[in-house]
Amino acid sequence: MTGIARGHSNTDLAFTEALKKVSPQAQAKAKKTSQDFEAVFLNTMFSQMTSSVKGEGPFGDSVGTGPWRSMLTDQYARSFAKAGGLGLSNDIYRSLIMKQAALSGSGA
Repeated sequence: MTGIARGHSNTDLAFTEALKKVSPQAQAKAKKTSQDFEAVFLNTMFSQMTSSVKGEGPFGDSVGTGPWRSMLTDQYARSFAKAGGLGLSNDIYRSLIMKQAALSGSGA
């Protein structure tokens, strides 16, 4: 079962209908936005996880590792989100599409 369908099996028809009302460009933008949001969440998590690590290596506590570590955690977060992450982006994407479809149906 796909991440989008997981937990929403009773409303898959509503989501399928909503997708028909939203342009492919808007769908792509919503997908990117949802992945970016999950990446920010994951980056915050990864930053907290690595903030107290001391010692040698990429997560060590030397003068140069601070900025490098933030770039590394950002890339980890983006990679995780793009690969499916925690599943947040699927739910966010679904919510964005449903909202856009509702707005397009109301003439707004």
